Amino acid sequence: MNVSSERSVSLWMATVPEWHAEPLAANERADVVVVGSGIAGLSIAYELCRQGQSVIVLDRGPLGRGMTARTSAHLASALDDFYHELIGMRGLDEAGHYFHSQVAALERVEEIQRSEKIDCDFQRLDAYLFAASSADISLLEKEIDACQKLGFSGVTWEVMPGSAEAPQHRCVRFPNQARFHPLKYLAGLIRCIQRDGGRLYAETPVVSVAEKGGETIVQTQHGNEVHARAAVIATNSPINDWIAIHTKQAPYRTYVIAGRARRGSVNDALYWDTLDPYHYVRLQPGDADDDWLIVGGEDHKTGQADDQSERILRLTEWAKRHFPTMRDPEYVWSGQVVEPVDYVAHVGRNPGNENVFVVTGDSGEGLSNGVAGSLILRDLILGRENAWASAYAPNRISIKAAGEYISENLTMAANLAKHITGGELSTLDDLKPGYGALIRRGTAKLAAYRDDDGELHLRSASCTHAGCVVHWNAFEKCWDCPCHGSHFSVDGEPLNAPAFKPLANAQE
Repeated sequence: MNVSSERSVSLWMATVPEWHAEPLAANERADVVVVGSGIAGLSIAYELCRQGQSVIVLDRGPLGRGMTARTSAHLASALDDFYHELIGMRGLDEAGHYFHSQVAALERVEEIQRSEKIDCDFQRLDAYLFAASSADISLLEKEIDACQKLGFSGVTWEVMPGSAEAPQHRCVRFPNQARFHPLKYLAGLIRCIQRDGGRLYAETPVVSVAEKGGETIVQTQHGNEVHARAAVIATNSPINDWIAIHTKQAPYRTYVIAGRARRGSVNDALYWDTLDPYHYVRLQPGDADDDWLIVGGEDHKTGQADDQSERILRLTEWAKRHFPTMRDPEYVWSGQVVEPVDYVAHVGRNPGNENVFVVTGDSGEGLSNGVAGSLILRDLILGRENAWASAYAPNRISIKAAGEYISENLTMAANLAKHITGGELSTLDDLKPGYGALIRRGTAKLAAYRDDDGELHLRSASCTHAGCVVHWNAFEKCWDCPCHGSHFSVDGEPLNAPAFKPLANAQE
């Protein structure tokens, strides 16, 4: 069980069948064990298999049905947090390492899908960052200047394709970006990994990762173990870390819609605006007459909104205002991005470990970061130098990010205080079928859900990762942890890392 069990279904999930894989049923050994089968985990497994390593991949749910299946599938070397901000935060050298790693990630996807004959609708195209208001033109000027400093060639002023010549439609064009169908690509990686001897196991939750006697030992919920020289934790938010990395990144929910638009009515490109939270747009090939217009945005910190229907309505209205040929959405889904405080993902050795590696902090660049991470970790695991590794190092300390660090970590302190506040309902009799709410019973805060048949599901409201109070997500019908991004089903089972233990049963 993973986030594929949440209520919404993405366009990607609806158009590619699940890949069948058995659970791990015995103890096994490998050179490397990878926990997580999204773009990061499968890309790492592919790279290591190509280097002759024996690899095992484990996932708590179906293969490839985690957060990669809930993205909008932009492939971009442009930075959604802006390169001028990254240069100011980390300096020109480290910003340059990040930029070159992102370019390499897009090139690697292009090379793999071509050489391995993966039919995944890959296409190189332009991307456009447009000003949401005339006041944001100065932001675009800063970004063009930053790109020139980085050697990002071809970044120029443009007017939004299909718009009239007007200041508010002025935008920056980024060449050589890309898009693809993420689950078609993952299906191709799975095929190649199995061809090269990789072993993939689904429905195999991991409950511990340890180093002992010069090897890593990954234990599963069913009691089986994988012994390996190295372990890679590629679970959106790492399950092996209690606090160190989690204090340097924060989880955000984002929403995506997909509706048909007449083929040729929208220029095939990637689009972003300068709002905060920003909107992001792309096309996906459809049938002979229509393409899918995919629009995302309306982000908020995980567990800190209960107005999802209003957010989706605003997203739809924005999309139709800017792209009038778009028809009503046929798919609406949500995903989770993990935002690092200094704009760069955490990829490398887990702090305090020798042979346990992590890839997390994807931000809005999850797909390219996952692929870039696979190139970095391939080299680190094989004992090679990697020029980009220092920019992504999980143990880095960014002094200039101190303000963001403090701001994001106020969430945990505020949330823990909710253990002593009252409930959202005074009595369980007020809980309607199909709804969830927090209630107080004595000294305990409980997560209560009443299903459509009237049956009551009561669980502890304390997240099993760090003890924060979970909150009801009416859109996905699950419990979300605002602190570090864990999600739980209505019966308490963990759906998304970092938690791997279920919410405690509190049935009457």
